[in-house]
Amino acid sequence: MRPAARLTLAWPLPAVAAWTSAWALQILLGHAGLGPRTAALLACLLPLVFLPGTDSRMRQVCLLLGYPVMLLGGLLAGLLPAWVWLLPLGLLLLLYPRAAWRDAPLYPTPAAAFDELARQLPLPPDARILDAGCGLGDGLRALKRAYPLARLEGIEASRPLSWIARLRCRGARIERGDLWAADWRGIDLVYLFQRPESMPEALAKAQAELAPGAWLLSLAFPLPGQRADLRMPAGGHTLYAYRAPFRPASVRPQTRGLQRPPEGG
Repeated sequence: MRPAARLTLAWPLPAVAAWTSAWALQILLGHAGLGPRTAALLACLLPLVFLPGTDSRMRQVCLLLGYPVMLLGGLLAGLLPAWVWLLPLGLLLLLYPRAAWRDAPLYPTPAAAFDELARQLPLPPDARILDAGCGLGDGLRALKRAYPLARLEGIEASRPLSWIARLRCRGARIERGDLWAADWRGIDLVYLFQRPESMPEALAKAQAELAPGAWLLSLAFPLPGQRADLRMPAGGHTLYAYRAPFRPASVRPQTRGLQRPPEGG
């Protein structure tokens, strides 16, 4: 018997559905005679139902905390002037230009994520490495630990984040711009820490621009329909490495010159 298919919604629809349902439940419980605190508590538990349709830990945290934060904001609304609520919105717009909202939010790469990478994926000393969407520079710093002689580059859409990244990553060339409009030609390794929804676009761009032998690294999210040449744990996530030209998942794996540490002993 075929198992039932699980319904999954594109983000942020699970969060919107969870918060709207919690709000409706709180209203219904209030009309049923429950006290406001009890109704609010039960409503805050309702988003647990939507967790199976959420595909990352950070999104699960956002889904669970979203409604309690809304309730807290409602309590504070009567204590603070209305213009105060424009401050976080303005900060968000400053950090994340509207064009960058389709990409991943600020989520730093763990410092030791790539400490074993150079041993399994060796590169020439002067290799060009691009962190596409470098944020505050945590990915560049982790790549520097793995490849200290490489030429590191970063691109970031947010002006304030790119300034901070330059301060934190001395020696790396960091530009403000759109990672999807940047030219990946001539890059030996492109690193991404994006969203699942961004991976089809990343695959198309890498196939069009990366030269044979160049690498695409993706932390946490695989390229759709492609077989990874290397898969390894990295800072609590899985790191996927693909060597151009990429291979569909249906193609049997080949060595293709990738050096791996010997097993055993």
